[in-house]
Amino acid sequence: MELDKIEKLLEKYFEATTTVAEEKQLRKYFSQDAVAPHLEQYAPMFTYFSTAKDERFTKQVPLKPRVSYYKWISIAAVAVIAFGIFFGNDYRQQMEAEYAYNETKKALNLLAVNLERGTEKVGYLNEFEETKQKIYKNN
Repeated sequence: MELDKIEKLLEKYFEATTTVAEEKQLRKYFSQDAVAPHLEQYAPMFTYFSTAKDERFTKQVPLKPRVSYYKWISIAAVAVIAFGIFFGNDYRQQMEAEYAYNETKKALNLLAVNLERGTEKVGYLNEFEETKQKIYKNN
């Protein structure tokens, strides 16, 4: 019966649904000598977890910061990016203004060409009107 319970707990463990108490039961079962033969493959993993939690880091950690050039490199990078954004934005606005100027120039040229065509047609109308007036005056 206990073997079925351990197998179910293992299944839950690999699905990551066990509680802390259930994991403790699994570590306790695998730390003993009488482990079922088909479950022996899991024993090193659980014994490692039991011993690993007792390990401590004993090396001295230096509290004095090392001289780091990363700080100065990052400050320089920020300055370059800010410089680029400031002058890049100015350049972009200048290009947009130049583009708008060129487009407006094209539109006005098109308008002038069409206006010139219209004036020619009006000239023909004026001639027609003058001729008509001469005909009516002669009658």
